[in-house]
Amino acid sequence: MLSGKTILITGAAGFIGSHLTKALLTTYDTVKVIGIDSMNDYYEVTLKEYRLKELHTKERFVFVKGNIADKEMVNQMFERYEPNVVVNLAAQAGVRYSITNPDAYIESNLVGFFHILEAVRHSYDTGNTPVEHFVYASSSSVYGSNKKIPYSTNDKVDNPVSLYAATKKSNELMAHAYSKLYDLQTTGLRFFTVYGPAGRPDMAYFDFTNKMVQGQKISIYNYGDMYRDFTYIDDIVTGIIRVLEKIPSVNEEGIKYKVYNIGNNKPEHLLHFVDTLEKCLMSEGIIHKPVRRELLPMQPGDVYQTYADVEDLVKEFGFKPGTSLEEGLRRFSKWYGEYYCKEK
Repeated sequence: MLSGKTILITGAAGFIGSHLTKALLTTYDTVKVIGIDSMNDYYEVTLKEYRLKELHTKERFVFVKGNIADKEMVNQMFERYEPNVVVNLAAQAGVRYSITNPDAYIESNLVGFFHILEAVRHSYDTGNTPVEHFVYASSSSVYGSNKKIPYSTNDKVDNPVSLYAATKKSNELMAHAYSKLYDLQTTGLRFFTVYGPAGRPDMAYFDFTNKMVQGQKISIYNYGDMYRDFTYIDDIVTGIIRVLEKIPSVNEEGIKYKVYNIGNNKPEHLLHFVDTLEKCLMSEGIIHKPVRRELLPMQPGDVYQTYADVEDLVKEFGFKPGTSLEEGLRRFSKWYGEYYCKEK
């Protein structure tokens, strides 16, 4: 389905966006990718530039610096490049940052998402190239403080515990409404704690690593008693590509709308995660002794556990994430050493 298509990816300089772009250009000889990113300084811009530098070596890649909250820019991109498929990964991420900087989430995750949806809708106007499939990033955060595990897309998700989670649930609701009103083909993907090389420095595993390297103690919340369904980046990208290749079937409501979990289906205890990360960093020669740990109470917006039910992913695409925590952290540690430590 993707051969010969033009795919628009928002957030292309981001963690998932850059890995997805690289995989698409490598896998398909005739795919063209248009990447958009605002290159904001939520975390170090040099890392985003590093990801982009690798993409610029690829043919059939066009990069546009722009903010999806800029409606005119979004419309111009659709008019100029006429994408067949759109993947919206641009978003203000992070649970804790949403508590102190809510405006950024409204601008990107709601206003920006709306502009992309509108552009997809108007691609069906006479004379335009219709978008065949709109795929967008949601998050495991939408499950909030749900007690039932594993988390299923059939569960109610009406009790978010952060603004970030609320905006992601809003994206699903907006996509549902547009699928119903305008007969759009939309698929939402609830990602579960994505990690790996060239990841986001605001994520816990990356912050832990930075502090370990600097000899600082790390803060572990809820006294270490938390579980996360850590999902390696390559598994996330494989899942996205499988989904991109298949437009949703008409559901029981008579619309082409679907939401999937993409997670490792195996929650890991936080202290085991820290032990494994520490071991991988030591084996790479990045650190040379165990780190000091400070156990603290649960932070606002955090949840005790994430655990993905991926039955639909397996049933409909024959795919289930399977990279072990040990292998994923080994690859991250190797990359970290090459990117940060060899420059010094």
